[in-house]
Amino acid sequence: MRIVRTIAEIRAAVREAKRNDQSVGLVPTMGAFHEGHLSLMREARRNNDLVVVSLFVNPTQFGPNEDLSSYPRDEERDATLAEQEGVDLLFAPEPAEIYPDGFATNIHVAGITDVLDGAARGAHHFDGVATVVTKLFGIVAPDVAYFGQKDAQQVLVVRRVVRDLNLDVRIEACPIVREADGLAMSSRNVYLEPAARRQATALNRALDAAEAAVDKGERDGAAIEAAATRILEDAGIAPEYLELRDAEDLTPVTRLDRDALLAVAARVGAARLIDNHLLRASA
Repeated sequence: MRIVRTIAEIRAAVREAKRNDQSVGLVPTMGAFHEGHLSLMREARRNNDLVVVSLFVNPTQFGPNEDLSSYPRDEERDATLAEQEGVDLLFAPEPAEIYPDGFATNIHVAGITDVLDGAARGAHHFDGVATVVTKLFGIVAPDVAYFGQKDAQQVLVVRRVVRDLNLDVRIEACPIVREADGLAMSSRNVYLEPAARRQATALNRALDAAEAAVDKGERDGAAIEAAATRILEDAGIAPEYLELRDAEDLTPVTRLDRDALLAVAARVGAARLIDNHLLRASA
């Protein structure tokens, strides 16, 4: 595996691969790799000739009171894990390589960025995501890019960017990877002290309770949300949001007559965590 720092280097490597008719898979990350990231790398490795993983803690998607400075970073560890998964290129640029002096372009996706994490974190968050992902697609020119379903709203935003800007890349969303106790794997889980770590399992248990209600025939949106809310209340968690939204356009769902995303965000101890379940109307 090679670690490359510049746009010129990564482009040269990808051009060489494409001259040899090789397919290119990209896994965009902010590092601090866990099993969720590694599962994306494995999927990319299974289905592409050249696998590129980007490692870039994107400053534009963090607000002034968020954890940019303390976000976990360990490039040496990440590089070792990526190499073990058969990654060919680790693209680890400095911020100035991605955002040079005078950078003044911003991509905003209307509608689906105004709710859930967009409402909780501010418009800057998904503007930063959309902009950096578009830049990565322009730099790497992948055939396929792999994202985790844990960041379901991010996946929808990226799909909309690709559709609206006619970008020639296929987006693959891969299943959420969970710890044995159900907690969704996240780089921010390292912030959790033992008591908070146990408390955090309530997020997935709350979503499980809502899914169980659907399996028993519940279709009222408020009742589905209430089933999850009870679990969070019992665990002493006040969510930033717990909302049932259309799985495609994130409009509110008051009755489950189409597939919907039940999404939750909450601060538990020192960590802000998100999770979601896709609830099937045909359940």
